[in-house]
Amino acid sequence: MKDINLDLLNPSQLTALKQITGPVMVLAGAGSGKTRLVTYRIAYLIKEMGVDPQNILAITFTNKAANEMKERLIAMTEEAENIWISTFHSMCVRILRRHISILKSNKNPNHQINFDSNFSIYTDTERDKALKTVVQNLKIDKDNFVQKLSHHISNAKNNNLSPWDYQKLNQAEPDIEEITKGYSAYQSFLANNNALDFDDLLTKTYELFVEYPDILSQYQRRFEYIHIDEFQDTNYIQYQIAKMLAGEYKNIFVVGDEDQCIYSWRGANIQNIFDFKKDFPDFKQFKLEQNYRSTKQILTIANKLIKNNQTRNDKVLWTDNSVGIKVEHYQANDEFSEAEYVANQIKNLVNSGLGYSYNDFAVLTRLNALSAPLEEKFLNYNIPYKIFGGNKFFDRVEIKNLTSYLKMLTNPYDSTSFTRIINFPKRGIGEATISNILELSEFHNTTPFNLILNSDEYLLDDKIERKVKPFKDIIVELNENYEKLEPYKFIEYLVKIIDFKSIYNTNSEEDLARLLNIDSFLLMAQEFFKNNPKTNVSEFLQSITLVSDMDEYDDKNNTVTIATVHSVKGLEFKVVFVVGLEERMFPIVRTYSTNTEMEEERRLMFVAITRAEQRLYLTNAKSRFIYGKRDYMLPSRFLKECEIIEERPASRFETNALSTNFPSFQNMSGRVSFSLNKKDNISSKPNAENLEKKYAVNLKVSHPKFGTGVITSNQGINITKCVSINFENFGVKTLSVEYAPITLLGEN
Repeated sequence: MKDINLDLLNPSQLTALKQITGPVMVLAGAGSGKTRLVTYRIAYLIKEMGVDPQNILAITFTNKAANEMKERLIAMTEEAENIWISTFHSMCVRILRRHISILKSNKNPNHQINFDSNFSIYTDTERDKALKTVVQNLKIDKDNFVQKLSHHISNAKNNNLSPWDYQKLNQAEPDIEEITKGYSAYQSFLANNNALDFDDLLTKTYELFVEYPDILSQYQRRFEYIHIDEFQDTNYIQYQIAKMLAGEYKNIFVVGDEDQCIYSWRGANIQNIFDFKKDFPDFKQFKLEQNYRSTKQILTIANKLIKNNQTRNDKVLWTDNSVGIKVEHYQANDEFSEAEYVANQIKNLVNSGLGYSYNDFAVLTRLNALSAPLEEKFLNYNIPYKIFGGNKFFDRVEIKNLTSYLKMLTNPYDSTSFTRIINFPKRGIGEATISNILELSEFHNTTPFNLILNSDEYLLDDKIERKVKPFKDIIVELNENYEKLEPYKFIEYLVKIIDFKSIYNTNSEEDLARLLNIDSFLLMAQEFFKNNPKTNVSEFLQSITLVSDMDEYDDKNNTVTIATVHSVKGLEFKVVFVVGLEERMFPIVRTYSTNTEMEEERRLMFVAITRAEQRLYLTNAKSRFIYGKRDYMLPSRFLKECEIIEERPASRFETNALSTNFPSFQNMSGRVSFSLNKKDNISSKPNAENLEKKYAVNLKVSHPKFGTGVITSNQGINITKCVSINFENFGVKTLSVEYAPITLLGEN
């Protein structure tokens, strides 16, 4: 057993660590070492206080953070293997797998189906598909109603409200009667499918603890010491579960920062921080204000910004780090010159000899829609990048089809998975046949899976029988081998039976990528069962279903990260660009209605700033194409609050001038382009070579991604270092001759 080096903790961290008994709240500023504090406190409990690891619970907000914490603890003490370290949702799944069968379905009076331990966990995609079915069955024909219903159901569940309680509290809400019917019908659908969505994992656990106090008592006695990281991100129901678990010993240690509460749209309740003080009046409070991440320059503007919020505990971040590089502000003409600026700065720094790699950079936006110009410029200049929080691996069609087979076999009630794969690979089974099967299964009070498996018993129509026979043959074979084979061997066998190589049999890049994704899936499964030899297929599905956006981030990939600010909370980068800092964009337009919403936008900006370690760039554009037209943009108020710019209202002349000049942005291909002037030029070092002669009009060039093209304009190249090139298949692109991988081919 290794010694714990408490010298690595500062005095504030050490004082908080040694407060062992009773409720403790640590207000931990950004980059203040809160994960280290929680990790060391748990190790201290085990090694210095003799606490049994099985009596310790640690809750984090991503699987990635949970795994990293466990790895750190195991490095300190091998006994850490026995600690429950997980997200709230993973903890609830673990509890429900053991006990859910005793919960009657009070949302399904017709069948009274008990949930069983093999329940499916519906992802957002599967939830939306189920809601669409429910809305169709209820014959509700209103625009965007599925999206609206999804929002209200999640809101109700986050506050632990039944359909009827939610209706009582929201009588004035338009369509409340249809919302109530939809919510109730959706819960019945889930019960019939032995399925839970993410919100149900919490509400069912709460229900279990309320209805079965003996089970609650079992977990209260077990978890003598409870730790919750990112406490500001807990919703109402999560806090209620935590409070119940702490009911026996009250040794609950929460770490949070209301200045980083940015998820109210998915239920996070900043009020939990203030309610904790009421619910545990004898709590001890500590502040962590020393920042280990950022330079003094970066922290100065972060502090200036966040002090404008009223709903917060007073904290001022400080650091022993260097003063650092001045925070840079750049105002571009439009979104294309903004993207050009970002691309040039990244190329400059990577080529500067200062040791920067592409994975040191993050470009943060308020909205995903702002990424398109950035992607185009990065492609132009061969800058590798990844859109973070984009299309998840497990949401790709080939992976969804594969996991749907696994879900159907582990949970035969799951009709959503059944309908997805009955015609995959294509077997000529259309929507009408699937609809008939679902109706027949309901008539016979059985599952579609069982109906097909025992089609002789249910006397299916000959036409349907013929159509489903190939599918039946496969599921009979799979069902027989499900119990016989080891979990990984079964998944390998399933991939072989489905024969993905025949399905994706072209040499197209898309088919090759899908086959590689299947291989990656098999590798993940192999690794999971190697590390968890006593688990089953159901637990493997659980592990991949609860993956979050942040879990997919890998800092070993040498790519620039393009992401929304919401996606990167908890991460840090040497260099950060925050783009699109204009009114109506950041802060977003809908937040103007209430001070509460504006304060959350300000917290979001605070999180963006404090992701930066060494360099921070803040950019805005004078004009941007939004809501179907090009519009004049005002700089974000946050730039003024950070004291980056002085408050200066735009004159009528400026607005009109910009408006009348917009047509000049159009180039030959009809795309909005840009033209950097002397003031905008970011690469103005003198060049002895006559670039105008070297990159003459009508010269033929090649580019690795755009192919061959012809230079159509080199106006101002000695200042801007940019030329316009008409590519055969991509139209006109304006590229930097310094950084774009252009090869001169000679006269056209």
